[in-house]
Amino acid sequence: QVQLVESGGGLVQAGGSLSLSCAASGRTFSAYVMAWFRQGSGKEREFVAAISWTGGYSVYLDSVKGRFTIPRDNAKNTVYLQMNSLKPEDTAVYYCAASQKVVHSTPSAYDYWGQGTQVTVSS
Repeated sequence: QVQLVESGGGLVQAGGSLSLSCAASGRTFSAYVMAWFRQGSGKEREFVAAISWTGGYSVYLDSVKGRFTIPRDNAKNTVYLQMNSLKPEDTAVYYCAASQKVVHSTPSAYDYWGQGTQVTVSS
């Protein structure tokens, strides 16, 4: 069992930056692929980014490439989502997720989820 707790959401103006954190507890953090998803109001949950166990491989949603990064610190059992050049369309609840499978963009591939943190980008 893995428990995930997100933090760092908030309100930011367009063009600004925000950094989300996801702290994991429970089983060995480094054994899990970690990912961020988001869900806007009235929309389906959408893949944002994922990172491999060692951090050597990551993938991103096309619309966030070059603006978002997903570093992880296995010593701190934490994965981050650094978001720059934010746009109003980035507004959503952001969820952290963990999987023992390979890096994947499908929500069903992830076994554990955090409670989510709200990110609001004003124009």
